[in-house]
Amino acid sequence: MGKTGCLCCDCPTREISPISLRDEEEDERWQPLMDRSCTDVIALVIFILFWVGMFFIAAYSIAGGNAYRLAYGTDSYGNVCGMKNEKNANINLKSAGLDMTGRPYVFFMDLFNPADALEICVSKCPDQDLNSIQEVQEFAKNSSSSLCEYDVKQENILTAGQSHLGPCPSTPVKASTSFLNRCVPKDAPDFLVKFMAILNSYDIFYKVLSDVFQARAEIAGMCVLALVVALLMVALIRFVAGFVMWIFMGIVAVASIVGTALLWWTYATKNQEYYAVPENERLDENGKDVTAFLVYSIIATIATVVLLIVLIVMRKRVKLVVALFHEAGKVFMHTPLLVLQPLWTFIALALFFIYWTAVLVFLATAGEPTVDTSTGWVTYRDPEPVRYMWWYHVVGLIWTSEFFLACQQMVIAGAVTQVYFTRDKKQVSSPILKATGRLISYHLGSVAVGSFIIVLVKIPRLILTYIQAKLKDKENSCVQFTLKCCMCCLWCLENCLKYLNYNAYTVIAIEGTSFCTAARRAFLALVSNALRVVAINSVGDFVLFLGKLGVVAIVGAISLIIFRTDARLHYYAVPILVICVFAFFIAHCFLSVYEMVVDTLLLCFCEDCRINDGSPGREYYMDKSLLEFVENSSEALKNLDKKKKKETANANANEHVELKETMNSSSKADYV
Repeated sequence: MGKTGCLCCDCPTREISPISLRDEEEDERWQPLMDRSCTDVIALVIFILFWVGMFFIAAYSIAGGNAYRLAYGTDSYGNVCGMKNEKNANINLKSAGLDMTGRPYVFFMDLFNPADALEICVSKCPDQDLNSIQEVQEFAKNSSSSLCEYDVKQENILTAGQSHLGPCPSTPVKASTSFLNRCVPKDAPDFLVKFMAILNSYDIFYKVLSDVFQARAEIAGMCVLALVVALLMVALIRFVAGFVMWIFMGIVAVASIVGTALLWWTYATKNQEYYAVPENERLDENGKDVTAFLVYSIIATIATVVLLIVLIVMRKRVKLVVALFHEAGKVFMHTPLLVLQPLWTFIALALFFIYWTAVLVFLATAGEPTVDTSTGWVTYRDPEPVRYMWWYHVVGLIWTSEFFLACQQMVIAGAVTQVYFTRDKKQVSSPILKATGRLISYHLGSVAVGSFIIVLVKIPRLILTYIQAKLKDKENSCVQFTLKCCMCCLWCLENCLKYLNYNAYTVIAIEGTSFCTAARRAFLALVSNALRVVAINSVGDFVLFLGKLGVVAIVGAISLIIFRTDARLHYYAVPILVICVFAFFIAHCFLSVYEMVVDTLLLCFCEDCRINDGSPGREYYMDKSLLEFVENSSEALKNLDKKKKKETANANANEHVELKETMNSSSKADYV
C-alpha cells in the first residue's frame, strides 16, 4: 500500500490500494468513485512545460514574423505590397523600404516561372495579353500600373530592356488574374489557375455554388432537423436495438445457409453435366471448374458451421448487448446533456486550431531578410531554431487535439460510472459537473499520458506519409508496398490504443488509479470478456451505423420533398447531398457518445462482477436487467430483495417512531 501526494491540486495525501493487492476485507469495503487522489502528476507537469514552450514559440513568432508578408506578398526587394515599408538597416538596396500603399499586387516578370523571376508590386494585374514592349508602355499609361522596375519611368520603358530579371518583363505578357494578391496567368498550366478559371466562369461549378447559396436557409434548417432527429434516435434506439440485432443475426445465418446450399447445388449441376458427356469429349477446363466448386462448397460449409456455432455461443452475449443498450438509454435519461459533450469539444478544438493557425502564419514569416549575392534580391532565411519550432508546433497540434478528445472521453466515462455505481438512481445529481470536477482536480495527468501515447503512433505515420509522397514518382514497388504495410500497421495500432485508452479512462473514473495501472486492468478485463467485446463491437456498432443511416434517410427524404419543385435551383441534388453529409456527421457525433456509454457500461459491468459476488455487504451495483447475465444471479436477487425489504422495514420503523414522537408531543401540548 503506497502513499501518493498531490502536486497539482489542493487535495490531501491519501492511501491508495490497488485492486490486485486488496484482501478480502478491503474488497468488502470497496466503494467506487470514493478513493481518489491525483494521478500521473509528472506527466501533467511535462504537459504544462510543453505548453510553456508553445507560448514561447507564439511570442517568438509574433515578435519576429510578419503575417502581412504571407497575406499580401513581397517583391524581390523585401517590400510588402499594399503597405508602407520601413527601411531595414541590413538591406542596402535603393528599392527597399518603399511605400507600396497603392501597389497591392505582386507581379512576376516571368509568369510561368515565378521562382527565378523578378517580383515587383503593381497597382493592377495585366488583364489582357501584351505582345510587345509598346503595349506594355501603353498599359502603363492607361492603367497607371507600370510592369517595370520602380526606377524606370514610363517614357523610358521602350529602351529599358526586357528580361525575366528585369527591368521590364519579356513579351508577350499573358493576361492574368489576381489570386491572394498575386498576378496569376489565366492560361497557365497550373491547377490553381484552372481552379480560378472554373470559379470565375459561369459553368457547372458556379451553378453548384449558386444552388448551395440559394438554399442556404433550407440547408441550415435541415441541419437543425438532423440535430433533432439524431436526438430522437438516441432516445429511441434502445427500444429497437434488440429487434434489429436479432434480425441482423437471422439474416446472416440464413444468408450463409442459402449461399452454401447454392454452392452445393451449383457443384452438383456442374458435376452431373460433366459426367453426362462421354469421357473422350470431356474438357479439362470443365473438370477444373467442378473441382473448384467442390472446394468452394466445402469451405463455405465449414465457414457456415463455424458461423452458426459462433452465433449460438454469442446468443447470450448479444442479449447482454441489448441489455446494455437499454441501460445506456436510462443513463441518458439521468444525464440528457451528455449528448452535447461533442459540441463543447468541437468549440474547444476550433478555438485551439484558430490559435495554432495564427501562430503558424507568424512562424512561417519569422525569417531574417538577407541579400542574395548572386541575384541582388532579398531572400528570407529561417534561423536555426525555427526549423525545430516547426516540429514542436506540429507535435503540439496533435498532442493538444488528442488531449481535448481524451478530456471528453474522461468526462463521459466519469458521468456514466457515477450513474452506474449509485444504488439509488434518484440520488444522482449533476454527474457531468462532478465528472468534470474530478477530471480537473485529479486526472489531467492521466489524460496527458493517454493522449501522448497516441502522439507516439501518429508522428511515425506522418513521417511515413511524407516519405511516401516524396517517393511517389519513384518506380520502386517494394519500397511503396513496405511503406503502405507500415502505415496500415500503425493505423491499426493507433485504433487499438484509442480503444484501450478509453477503457483505461473508465477504470480511472471508477478506481482513481494511474493511467498505466488502469490500462493494464482495462486490457485484462477486455481479454477476459473477449466475446462480449466482440458482440458490442460488431452487432452493436452495426445497430448504431443503421441509426446514422436512419437519420440521413429521414432528413434526405424531407429535403427531397422540399427541393424537387424549387425553381431557383439548377441541380436540386446538390443541396440534398450537402444536407445528407451534414446529417451523417451530426448523427455520428451523437451516436458516438451512445457507443462510448455502452462501452463504459460494459466495463462497469465487468468490474462489478469481478469485485462483488451478490452476498450481503457485497451486493451488485447493476440493475436487475443485467443480473441475469451473472452466474449467481438468483442468489444475488434474493440478497438484493432482502436488503430492499430490510431498508423498507427500517424506513417504516423510523416513520412509525417519528409518528409516535409527534403524537406524544401533540398530546403534551394539548395537556398544557
